Amino acid sequence: MKVFAISDLHLSTAVEKPMNIFGANWDNHFEKVSEDWQKKATENDVVLLGGDMSWGMTIDEAAPDYELVDKLNGVKIVVKGNHDLYWNSLSKMQKRFPRFIFLQNNAYRLQSSSGAGIVLAGSRGWTVPANETPETDVKIFKRELQRLELSLREAQKLKQDGDILIALLHYPPFDADYADTEVTKLLEAYRADFATYGHLHGKNVRVVPRIKKNGVEYILTSCDLVDCMLTTVCEID
Repeated sequence: MKVFAISDLHLSTAVEKPMNIFGANWDNHFEKVSEDWQKKATENDVVLLGGDMSWGMTIDEAAPDYELVDKLNGVKIVVKGNHDLYWNSLSKMQKRFPRFIFLQNNAYRLQSSSGAGIVLAGSRGWTVPANETPETDVKIFKRELQRLELSLREAQKLKQDGDILIALLHYPPFDADYADTEVTKLLEAYRADFATYGHLHGKNVRVVPRIKKNGVEYILTSCDLVDCMLTTVCEID
């Protein structure tokens, strides 16, 4: 079983929000994603979707975008992004899109045919506070940190010997200098093996696509920054 990841698809089937206004690399981006996805992933594989799935403002507007992704191979795990404004509650999302698995204060364990497992936790996150960060943003960051820990606690209950723990984040867990943050310390405390993140866009973004820090491997998955291709996270027998 292979585990892949991609984030920030920013689909807009039911609303007028074309992404190519942000550059030619967004031209027909979902067609590129789909072609690569179907080449790489099988129905037995897992694809992690790290937020900003749809520009829809309501769940009805987001539904056609989820239908597009639903046609692609694999088990889909989704975490909320800052633009996923239609996502009001976990129960509503799970009821409307039962073929997807949503992470919000919870965790999931998936097992390969051999019995090897992966455990998935995650949260949207928020911008890591700096010296001049407004108090409103600091409060949001703290709340998201609590949500991440709730999810990681649930993951620990599910985790079996030999399992791989993967955290899905939307916001980056660190700034461009990769210094320690409350997010990275939390992931280390719960012994995450991998953490995926997105949110960042544009050719001027200065970031290492894959970096290992204190035992956790961090993987950037923003659609335009990975050339509209799935990124391999890991593989289990």
